[in-house]
Amino acid sequence: MNYLIGDVQGCCDALQRLLEKIDFSPSRDRLYLLGDLVNRGPASLATLRLLSSLGEAATCLLGNHDLHLLAAAHELRATHPSDTVADILAAPDREALLAWLRRQRMAVHEQGWLMVHAGVVPQWDLAQTLALAGEVEAVLRGPALRDFLEQMYGNEPAQWRDDLDGIERLRFVVNVLTRLRFCDAQGRMDFKTKDGAAHAPAGFMPWFEVPGRRTAGQRIAFGHWSTLGLFEREKLLGLDTGCVWGGRLSAMRIDGERRELIQVDCEQAQRPGG
Repeated sequence: MNYLIGDVQGCCDALQRLLEKIDFSPSRDRLYLLGDLVNRGPASLATLRLLSSLGEAATCLLGNHDLHLLAAAHELRATHPSDTVADILAAPDREALLAWLRRQRMAVHEQGWLMVHAGVVPQWDLAQTLALAGEVEAVLRGPALRDFLEQMYGNEPAQWRDDLDGIERLRFVVNVLTRLRFCDAQGRMDFKTKDGAAHAPAGFMPWFEVPGRRTAGQRIAFGHWSTLGLFEREKLLGLDTGCVWGGRLSAMRIDGERRELIQVDCEQAQRPGG
């Protein structure tokens, strides 16, 4: 059986209860975690240890919080008072866990679903999304990681161009795949608004509402958007149901055309954020 799982964000207890509820067996089942594996929840270290122990039974995407952990580990990004990654940075198996994290994915196409943490700009089709994700994955796994992380942050460029190259190209891809919520009809992205879909800034709309989006015919699963909550359409699944903010951790069974939602409650009391 195949399951998509929304943002865990270090809520290892909830993840373990969810796996018990679906009667997860690593020899039989396959998990696809949609990014933000760590941070803000109480047990980021335990979460990484659990997921990394599952081998090929778990395919994990990288979200903005996971990339933040890598930047903090290289002392390129200060940790925030609400961050909960200090236990990872001080762990005896820190290097092994960070090496595992670097090998995780930016986008996946399996079981008929394109899986991303945040979204896809309207100019990209399935093949281009996967190819661009692969470019970032190669840098994350390569010797230029530190240089990349040092220049990864920023909101520019805000719109895709085919001639983007170097760090601007990589930064844009990271922003799309790990931060996108709203963009305009030309694919210019807004990163200020974190509210739900009904609160789009003037001239902007949820990325999946853009007319002419080239992935419109593709089934897409994503996380990242806790204020959107559980979002279901025929070809769209949003599964960040705000576990770390006191909501639920969600799994969706996807086998053929069948869908089955499984959820567990969380007891965190953080304030909603990115």
